Amino acid sequence: MKVKDTRPSGQLHRALGPANGYPNGSSTAKRTVTVGVVETVPLYRDGLTALIERTSWAKVAAHSASQQGALLMNEQLTPDIVLLDSGLAPNAHLVELLTAHKLHARVVVLVRDADRNPRYLASCMRAGAHGAVPRTAEPQRVLEAVRQAARAHRYLDPALASLVTHPEAQPPAQRRAGDGEAPPPRVPLSRREYQVMQLIAEGQENAAIAKELFLSVETVRTHVKSILRKLSARDRTHAVSIAFRTGMLSISPDAARDDDLAAPTTPTRPVRR
Repeated sequence: MKVKDTRPSGQLHRALGPANGYPNGSSTAKRTVTVGVVETVPLYRDGLTALIERTSWAKVAAHSASQQGALLMNEQLTPDIVLLDSGLAPNAHLVELLTAHKLHARVVVLVRDADRNPRYLASCMRAGAHGAVPRTAEPQRVLEAVRQAARAHRYLDPALASLVTHPEAQPPAQRRAGDGEAPPPRVPLSRREYQVMQLIAEGQENAAIAKELFLSVETVRTHVKSILRKLSARDRTHAVSIAFRTGMLSISPDAARDDDLAAPTTPTRPVRR
């Protein structure tokens, strides 16, 4: 799998002053905010890319249509901001993985109508999201969310603000038995376990997973055992079923079939996994 880096010479220019939340920079220095776009619908993805590229202060590092691509982008290109389609983070676990990385991005969630509810927004904020805007928001609101997140500020679109104070936004003390909703795992999967889980869901065996992630087969076996334990799964098939049922993994008919990250501009510098 290849990732195309659009930054000049592969370097990210960082010179943001204290007013923007970066104390080591000069307050008068210019800085380009790098943005990763994770969106399943090509029209939306291209529109967001064009919107960001039209600004004088931001640039798109890469874009992807998959959960695996989002993790790869965060790991290899370390964008400042990730614009994330909520359809790829149905229980906000992907938000947590992106923000927990040692070179983590600030995540702004593009909230679909189906996810526009108090509980989902609260889970995103608890997972570490810096902002949330409706997926159908006006372009200027999306840019404002990116700008505020880049300044280490939180941004919640006015159309969503009333939802975070709704009683449903509070986590339930106990999940009712028999409500038909599968509880999430008590211990969340690590970033690497999440990647292994995705490849298991694609039907790959341990040897193929090891090759894909540059791990030993024994390490992959260890991750698989940990996944089965955390999900209380009998076997790999059961684990996949649980992952989809709890929203840990998702399938979108709009998503691309591969996990490659695409570079929106040229020239590019390929980064190999």
